Amino acid sequence: MKRFFVIFCAGYFICGLLGCASLQQMMQPTAQVEPTAGVQALPPYSGPKARVAIADFEVKAAKATWEIGSGLREMLITALINSNRFSVVERQALEAVMREQELSASGAAEEGARIERGKIRTADLIITAAVTEFEPQASGGRAGVGGGGSIGRGALGALLGGALNKAHMALDIRVIDTSTSEIIAATRVQGQASDISGAIMAGFLGSWGLGGELSAYANTPMEKAIRVCIINAVKYIAQTIPANYYKY
Repeated sequence: MKRFFVIFCAGYFICGLLGCASLQQMMQPTAQVEPTAGVQALPPYSGPKARVAIADFEVKAAKATWEIGSGLREMLITALINSNRFSVVERQALEAVMREQELSASGAAEEGARIERGKIRTADLIITAAVTEFEPQASGGRAGVGGGGSIGRGALGALLGGALNKAHMALDIRVIDTSTSEIIAATRVQGQASDISGAIMAGFLGSWGLGGELSAYANTPMEKAIRVCIINAVKYIAQTIPANYYKY
């Protein structure tokens, strides 16, 4: 009887380890890019840059808002600049820039503070994006006894007893030539993550946190899904833009 009990406990422990392996696989953030041009990591870069402008994000997902789209746009700008491959011209603040130039030209500005006019740079490419999927909790359950999925039924799930959530989002990306209005590249980028705890991916975003309405998803699977999506969008854009646009 004692021998049977030892064998039973050993088998139970092995099952728990297998459950742990399954959990680790589920905890890894994943991303899909169509086509797959942007999946591989980008090497360090110090050459000429492409000059781009980022349009306002169009929000089509039911669970996303205009504020979320604005936050995602800011994250994409940060990631593009930090990749060292892009010179990003800002258009949302253009009206304020023009007012400063007009004030300087009026003679009302203090002497020595004159702003040169005629130097606003134009972009060769415009990046547009539509938020087509935004699911902070696509599926979930308890990781303890009675929870959903194999984890809930496993020995490890009984010990953890925590909530297991999955999240995903998707962006439709287009790269447009400003001289011809031709779409030179288009793809759908998806980010997915499922975990209970763990470090948040950095990538081109460094330690930059979520701001605005996106801050509600800090330290959750949705933050990982967002970062995966943005990082892979940058990879796709960088590797898809023809070499002749890299000239600044």
